[in-house]
Amino acid sequence: MTSSKISFGVWLDFRNPPQWRRSYDDIYAETIDQVQWAESLGYDSVWLSEHHFAPDGYSPSPVVIAAALAMRTKRMRIGTNVLLMPLYNPVRLAEDCATVDVLSRGRFELGVGLGYRVNEFESYGVPYQERAGRTNEGLEIVRRLWEGETVTFRGKYYQVENARIEPPPTQRPRPPIWIGGLKPSASKRVARYGDGLIGSGIRAIYEASRAKMSESGRNPDQLRVIEGQLWLVVSNDPDKTWRELGPHILHTFQDYAPGLEKAGLAGLMPYPKNVEDLRSMRYANIVTPDAAVRIIKEQIAGMPVEHFCCMTVPPGLPPSAMNPYLELFAQKVMPHFR
Repeated sequence: MTSSKISFGVWLDFRNPPQWRRSYDDIYAETIDQVQWAESLGYDSVWLSEHHFAPDGYSPSPVVIAAALAMRTKRMRIGTNVLLMPLYNPVRLAEDCATVDVLSRGRFELGVGLGYRVNEFESYGVPYQERAGRTNEGLEIVRRLWEGETVTFRGKYYQVENARIEPPPTQRPRPPIWIGGLKPSASKRVARYGDGLIGSGIRAIYEASRAKMSESGRNPDQLRVIEGQLWLVVSNDPDKTWRELGPHILHTFQDYAPGLEKAGLAGLMPYPKNVEDLRSMRYANIVTPDAAVRIIKEQIAGMPVEHFCCMTVPPGLPPSAMNPYLELFAQKVMPHFR
């Protein structure tokens, strides 16, 4: 089925590339101001990404940012898309995220992924090949703690003795847990640990997850979905907007590609050489509002999508540069799905 109503969200990474370097203080302050303003426009959620040791400052601390946003917003859901689960102690993560849920009066959502950048795991001292096992054990521990258990856990990667968190999360039985993944193999994790699936262009993983849920005795019709696109910008003059935003959006793909290649995942995302190359690949869309409506309808067809989010600020641009596009999206696109 397709949801009759979809919530829309902004998606942030707080990048600050060297070639367009500005004060981090200003970038963080202006972006949080923009989120508060987006809430007033009718945006329903804000999603935070995570990477580490990136030259462009890709945000390494999404839970900290989520706490700041909890104090500046009143209605928006606040989630991670995605947090790199194997790099966290699960008990500490359960406590920190429960605190954000309390601060936001029950608006936090946890989206997790394995991560793929080899250098992040090297620098954290976490073996790359342990990503899946650490994520699975961590999710079990977080779930049980959030649901009020006193947890003793003897795993391969984590040992927990009589842990019980206070304060607990506001949401009952706990905040939602969303599972991200780059391949259909993530479906096993979705079926076992997740309330839903989060990502961009995830139809294959969605179908695989439904199958795995059926195999494990879970009702596949209960699978929840958050979809999105890296870049879907609406404009009344797409050609002009491509000229303005193109070099900044290009940075996104040129930054992702080397890490994916080193991880053996080069086929999952292109490496465009220039803006025209990127534009021809259709991985980033700058289109009219009517075209955006068609794109979203095609992308969500047949899936119970609850939230749809897009990256909001191309790296190197001040957040305010995107305000006209966010406002146009809110006025001309969002009403078609409400």
